[in-house]
Amino acid sequence: MKKIIHLSDLHIGFSDMLERFEHIIKMINSLKQPANNYIIVITGDLVERGSSKNYEDAFECIDTLKQFGYNVLCVPGNHDYCKFLFHWKKYVKKFKETYFKDPKIEYPKKDIIEYENDDTNKKEKVAFLGLDSMAEELHFHDSLWANGEIGKEQLKRLDDLLKSEEIKKCSYTVVYLHHHPFDPIHDTHMLKDSSDLCNVLESHKIDALLFGHNHHGKKWNGMLNIPRCYDGGTSTRKQNAKCEHRVIDLSRNARFDYDGDFLRGFEILT
Repeated sequence: MKKIIHLSDLHIGFSDMLERFEHIIKMINSLKQPANNYIIVITGDLVERGSSKNYEDAFECIDTLKQFGYNVLCVPGNHDYCKFLFHWKKYVKKFKETYFKDPKIEYPKKDIIEYENDDTNKKEKVAFLGLDSMAEELHFHDSLWANGEIGKEQLKRLDDLLKSEEIKKCSYTVVYLHHHPFDPIHDTHMLKDSSDLCNVLESHKIDALLFGHNHHGKKWNGMLNIPRCYDGGTSTRKQNAKCEHRVIDLSRNARFDYDGDFLRGFEILT
């Protein structure tokens, strides 16, 4: 089936993160062919700050991946809505316009991707549901912290989608967002309504939960009865945090997922 490449927290605009991501793109294109066998999921913080330059650089990088033939899905993180230490509501629209070309798209962002099962020669589908974990975190005082909050309305829409026949008919369902929904050690930056999100997810069949934000890259597999719960860390290794570039095959056991190591050959000074 189509494989997922999980990337997160690129932070384009900070130090040499742009150059690092450009290297990652070259490595993905040289190592992972044909491109239409892969879906790249980026779980937020594409940029360091919401400046026009950062947004343009990030868009050009993602557009390069799309020109190579890769399907790219992304959601916003706290840095994508931030400028001069404060979060701004105008970036909600700007993010949608830049990466989705549609300012009216609603979260959860639904993508149903079809593929042909090589074993059965039948068409199957994977549902991707992307959340905006900054939806309720756009007041001036929220900028003092790095929490996220999805909000009751978006959670209700997520629950309704997961109950729908369209999603139930898919062979696999992937939910992805920026803020980590569970981490008892670093809970000061955790999703504020994580328990509400977990209640929704636990009541449905979810095959993968992908997120980022805390730059640790931990596995939480088995939480909420979800076989894959991956913290993507920071793929560009901001401030030299060491995180994996996970390549995921939902048709196999999670133990077969691996680190693509797309920064190999790039000199990272410590």
